[in-house]
Amino acid sequence: MGLVNAVEAIVSNLYEEFQKSYEIKCGCQHCKEDILALVLNRIPPKYTSSEKGQLYIKTLYLNPQLQSDVMRELMRAALIVEHNQNHVVNEGV
Repeated sequence: MGLVNAVEAIVSNLYEEFQKSYEIKCGCQHCKEDILALVLNRIPPKYTSSEKGQLYIKTLYLNPQLQSDVMRELMRAALIVEHNQNHVVNEGV
């Protein structure tokens, strides 16, 4: 399995939920990765080297407060990326 940051999968899954309730101006892969990178840099990593450890960490994030914290960071990151995009968006060309 190797060493993995179990929070990455959690943030990625919550990003999918976040997208359902917040319309991101640009949903391209580049902007998505920028948002995820910003969130992952602000949330403490949880590294594990086993499936059991990964499951334990995922159960921690069933806590509504931790999910709320991640959603708040997703909103913050989405606003930052929307106002500082690293590419040109073609609108109605």
